[in-house]
Amino acid sequence: MSQTAAFLRRVPPAVAWRVEARTRGLRQRARVMSAPVRVRPNFLIIGALKAGTTSLHRYLSDHPAVHCSSRKEVHYFSLGYPLGERWYLSHFPLETLAATTRLRHGVRLAVGEATPAYLFDPRSPGRVHAFEPRMKLIVVLRDPVERAYSHFQMERETRDETRSFEDALAWEEAELMPELERWVADPTYESPLPLFGRSYVARGCYAEHLERWLALFPREQLLVLMSDELLDDPARALSRVEQFLEVPEWQPLSYPQENVRAYPPMSRATYDHLRRVFEPQDRRLEELLGLQLSWSRR
Repeated sequence: MSQTAAFLRRVPPAVAWRVEARTRGLRQRARVMSAPVRVRPNFLIIGALKAGTTSLHRYLSDHPAVHCSSRKEVHYFSLGYPLGERWYLSHFPLETLAATTRLRHGVRLAVGEATPAYLFDPRSPGRVHAFEPRMKLIVVLRDPVERAYSHFQMERETRDETRSFEDALAWEEAELMPELERWVADPTYESPLPLFGRSYVARGCYAEHLERWLALFPREQLLVLMSDELLDDPARALSRVEQFLEVPEWQPLSYPQENVRAYPPMSRATYDHLRRVFEPQDRRLEELLGLQLSWSRR
């Protein structure tokens, strides 16, 4: 193992991510130099993880009046904030593209990115508001029980999660939850634990997360989609997004689903346990948004 790799394994995960981001290629560094003449983003897809944000990002990336960041998850308002605004702007198009869009379509270019961690990260709302208080926010919500299990399966496949789902939930409650509480109380805290990667239940506490965003942003700047809506009728869901972003209606030839995985079902006992865990959050979310959640009727 190289000295750099050994160092990255010793430091908190968030610090390791920033070190790697700083050392990416010469092309990225050249883009940083041109940051002053790049378009500032005006919309964000803030979450939730494993709810369909990759598919929505794919549809919007093909839209002629929308331009998404050069990489899907920039993580600036979560992990990458210390890298600075010039680094962030380097992921977006030059102002000449925005001018061309205005001439061709008669509308302002919608520019944005999709980082599902923003919904969960308690530091992100304040950072986004400081950057642009008029930012339009899009959130896709999925049944938190299904989301937690899908998240777990992704971690097993792509990272080093080796525990059973039940053991992982027990570890999160005993070890991770106290760290998350400390993080919320002190946003500067750098935890040695994988707060983003192993937060299966915590990420599904949507009401708690959205309340932080709505404390800073008016409700009309937040568009809420349900993953069922995006899956069952993607054309209608995309039309809602287009109206929200004030861009012309456009429909792709197809609606491929991204990051779909097949895995065995969770046990009934675990499902019932998680249903009870999330029930208070679901009621709180329905009151916050003024709607009935599709999964609460099951």
